[in-house]
Amino acid sequence: MPPPVFRFAPSPNGYLHLGHAYSALLNFELAREADGRLLLRIEDIDAARSKPEFEAAIYEDLGWLDIAWETPVRRQSKHLADYRAALESLSVQGLIYPCFESRAEIAQLVEQLEKNVPWPRDPDGAPLYPGAAKSLPSAERAHVLESGIPYALRLDMAAACARAGDLNWIELGEGPGGERGVITARPQEWGDVILARKDTPTSYHLSVVIDDALQGVAEVVRGQDMFWSTSVHRLLQQLLGLPQPCYRHHRLVLDGAGRKLSKSSEATGLRELRAGGIGPTEIRRLVG
Repeated sequence: MPPPVFRFAPSPNGYLHLGHAYSALLNFELAREADGRLLLRIEDIDAARSKPEFEAAIYEDLGWLDIAWETPVRRQSKHLADYRAALESLSVQGLIYPCFESRAEIAQLVEQLEKNVPWPRDPDGAPLYPGAAKSLPSAERAHVLESGIPYALRLDMAAACARAGDLNWIELGEGPGGERGVITARPQEWGDVILARKDTPTSYHLSVVIDDALQGVAEVVRGQDMFWSTSVHRLLQQLLGLPQPCYRHHRLVLDGAGRKLSKSSEATGLRELRAGGIGPTEIRRLVG
């Protein structure tokens, strides 16, 4: 049998923090224990936020932690054709549709709807798509597309779930509520998720399943904040005929207030800790 493949897949939109260090070290150690391979993937589909200096810092920080990975590194921005092909497959199946509302318009629509009853939300707390783009007549849809206004491509979740049937995944780690073993996927709880936008032919959900399949990843090791997103990923794997990896969701490294570390909250980066005299051994101790 070929050696198992693991991967660490950061986005170059900020500097790595302790949470990233924990995930990278865990993937590295699991790959070593299994005589497997560790791949590094740069998830840079967000062109507006991805910066060369952040990507360079990723390599520097991982090297400082004595983490070794295989080359070449897969950079998502260089493989957009792979994601377009997947979207075309879903389109042929009649499972995606364009929607034209802006984020502000969707927020306003939800606000109006919630004057009567609470509007359903996904596992991350975001409101499900409330618009009517899916029911637009084909001629009207074509006319709007020809006008050149921005749009997003959404998955018709009801049709997709009907086609895929019941799904599950093998959880080798633990979910946020202690879930483990065979987990029943519940993709319908996410509503009609966005799979691409007019100017970016992919999304996290789509690109991650394509990349994992193309790179032969056997065990996806990532934080518990992505646990229920696996439902969407299992659905896309089924619809696209992709192999099913096992999943190992790990605990999150939290700040003093009990919140997960994030780039958006300006969590202290590894480079600042290194500049303050902390070494790789101390980092391993800090992340447990």
